[in-house]
Amino acid sequence: MALVPYEETTELGLQKFHKPLATFSFANHTIQIRQDWRHLGVAAVVWDAAIVLSTYLEMGAVELRGRSAVELGAGTGLVGIVAALLGAHVTITDRKVALEFLKSNVQANLPPHIQPKTVVKELTWGQNLGSFSPGEFDLILGADIIYLEETFTDLLQTLEHLGSNHSVILLACRIRYERDNNFLAMLERQFTVRKVHYDPEKDVHIYEAQKRNQKEDL
Repeated sequence: MALVPYEETTELGLQKFHKPLATFSFANHTIQIRQDWRHLGVAAVVWDAAIVLSTYLEMGAVELRGRSAVELGAGTGLVGIVAALLGAHVTITDRKVALEFLKSNVQANLPPHIQPKTVVKELTWGQNLGSFSPGEFDLILGADIIYLEETFTDLLQTLEHLGSNHSVILLACRIRYERDNNFLAMLERQFTVRKVHYDPEKDVHIYEAQKRNQKEDL
């Protein structure tokens, strides 16, 4: 979501981000994602968490066909694109500065009959929530979006607004620092959270969250 430099432990790890195209195969489609690290930084490259979450969706772990979904901090839009190819009606969001780049990837990778079911829309967490109906989405998706501590409160407010009591939130992330665990602890105060998947090769966890039933808290 935030367009800032990102810590990466090895030069080798950074090389893949400087490639102009990253190619994937999901949902019986070849997806070519344009990357632009030099100009847009973290918002314009495909992170491992997005690949793992896309794979998890393709496994059929959640029902997507006909469901309304939103991707937060979409960056390149890979997760939202995969969700759309798998049958969801998807709103793919990021901050205004990243939207044109995001739109170009979405339009390049979705067949004409799927594009009308997909919307690219501006969303700055905690700010322009009024342009989204409360509880609007069945599924809320986020890949590697919990790395900036100053955004945690706004992100939680956004999750609370966009989801209903029946919505499922799927967050894919690496647990790199204590702040990542701090976010999970904050999330657990408002949502029931469980880990549903772990990819040991990429060291990415997927957490599922749902709003707590008010009766549970009594």
